[in-house]
Amino acid sequence: MLVFENDYSEGAHPLVLEKLLETNMEKLSGYGNDRYTEEAREKIRKAVGKEDADVFFIAGGTQTNLVIISTMLKRYEGVIAAVTGHVNGHEAGAIEYTGHKVMTLPHHDGKIDPEELDEMISGFYKDANHEHMVFPGMVYVSHPTEYGTLYSDKELTAISEICHRYDIPLFLDGARLGYALACPNSDLTLERIAELADVFYIGGTKVGALCGEAVVFTRKTPEHFLTMTKQQGAMLAKGRLLGVQFSALFTDNLYTEIAGNAIRQARKLKQALIDKGYKMAIDSPTNQLFVILDSKTKERLSKDVRFGFWERIDDEHTVVRFATSWATTDEDIEKLIGIL
Repeated sequence: MLVFENDYSEGAHPLVLEKLLETNMEKLSGYGNDRYTEEAREKIRKAVGKEDADVFFIAGGTQTNLVIISTMLKRYEGVIAAVTGHVNGHEAGAIEYTGHKVMTLPHHDGKIDPEELDEMISGFYKDANHEHMVFPGMVYVSHPTEYGTLYSDKELTAISEICHRYDIPLFLDGARLGYALACPNSDLTLERIAELADVFYIGGTKVGALCGEAVVFTRKTPEHFLTMTKQQGAMLAKGRLLGVQFSALFTDNLYTEIAGNAIRQARKLKQALIDKGYKMAIDSPTNQLFVILDSKTKERLSKDVRFGFWERIDDEHTVVRFATSWATTDEDIEKLIGIL
């Protein structure tokens, strides 16, 4: 069975595992107070071009979104996101569970439109009854989006300017950030993201780590962020596990190098799908490919390939997702092309 279900089916990159084994028997302080975690912080600060950035490590993406949003918002504020945003659709109401509303905008290939964002926030303040409403307190975007699409520098700059005009933070979910950085279509660098976003995270779970996300605050860090991370059950006692992994991922450009493999393999697969007459639901330039399958083709392929369900179009057609990863091989792609 070939697996193209997601980009976190494999364990970790061999060099990450090698570093974990190498440091395994060292006796280190807990909660990220160890030399490897500090080493990872320094490497990330250097990579993002912000020597004064605060860097924290959290085990998974949903925990990271929950902790960042709940610690940065005031009690009466909500977070603005695309209706397709991960915090709105696929986190089991985690944000609402903390007492904050997810305020949705229409999506355009997974992205929010700066003009619609401006209209939403300005419209809120023009409403004479806005004191009785949930205040827009943050804007959430993901890069790549849930549809594998990318924000351009121009688009993210416009969103950032709107956020700062209304004095609310811009939060960029980077669960798959490595795949955006490795994509030739992208004009957003890690340094540029650090300039535009108030907080973002560098995803490890989906890009070569066993688990872990690196949170980067570029301006103001919420007071007692560490304490509130623990309060919400998102802190590892063995924080070294995250620090060691990110130190390895940010050595010799490993992070973007292995992410580049996923992009190359996805491009090869995308061309094969198009050549064989399959219809793409969306033109994604990254490692997630969304394909429209009729029921018979879906049933045939599912005998040999695991892929992800995305959405039903009608009784006979479904959008499915094929995801490549840092570990996808040429052999995997050739086998899948043969099955197609």
